Amino acid sequence: MLTGGADKAAEARARLLDLIDSLPTGERIPAERELAARWSVARMTLRKAIDRLVLDGLLERRQRQGTYTCRPRVPRHLTIASFTEEMTRRGVRASNKTLDLRRMRATVQMARQLRVPEGDPVTRFIRLRLGDDEPLAVETNLVPARLFPDLAEADLEGSWYALMAERYGIDIISGTAQVEPALPDQRTAELLCIPTTQPCFRIQTLVRDRRGRVVEYGESVYRGDYYTITVELLPTAGAARDRLS
Repeated sequence: MLTGGADKAAEARARLLDLIDSLPTGERIPAERELAARWSVARMTLRKAIDRLVLDGLLERRQRQGTYTCRPRVPRHLTIASFTEEMTRRGVRASNKTLDLRRMRATVQMARQLRVPEGDPVTRFIRLRLGDDEPLAVETNLVPARLFPDLAEADLEGSWYALMAERYGIDIISGTAQVEPALPDQRTAELLCIPTTQPCFRIQTLVRDRRGRVVEYGESVYRGDYYTITVELLPTAGAARDRLS
């Protein structure tokens, strides 16, 4: 029997966590009314515990369907770091599958993205990124072919940024990222094993080296049920001076 006050909320949370651990991801948990009766706890107390676990990313409410278990979302920090490095830091085994690698002449749009003349040779590669063998993202990268003249599919098995630095001597110093919510197209949804109604993040990146050259343009689709986007906010120089004055 659950006992009073904060203890009731703590024990309700503990029992919910035990329940979540016993169920597979995507499984519906019993209704609030049933759990409240089973554990002799007020429905309001139970609801608050469920609300907190929803915020923590361990449960998901689906309109008119109930509450379901879900995996904790992985924070994706928007820094100049490779997928491999990001996953390794979080104890997840990173791998990928190259879906396409080809050289082509830059279209008007490609030339604008890479800041190269139209018709210049460029290399495009598309990879499915996996964590612990589960598909997490589809990444499309576009690079100037003259900077990576002998790039082969076997080169793309590990960290792309490490390859840039160690094999091609490219020292990345800056980049920009644009993030927007998006729904996957049919092909992307199939690759990520999600429905086309599953919200995702589309991230467009532009990376420059120490010489100021654009060395990579990328478009990635990340699963919204697996990631949260984390951005570090820094004050402008003027704001920092105002606080110190």
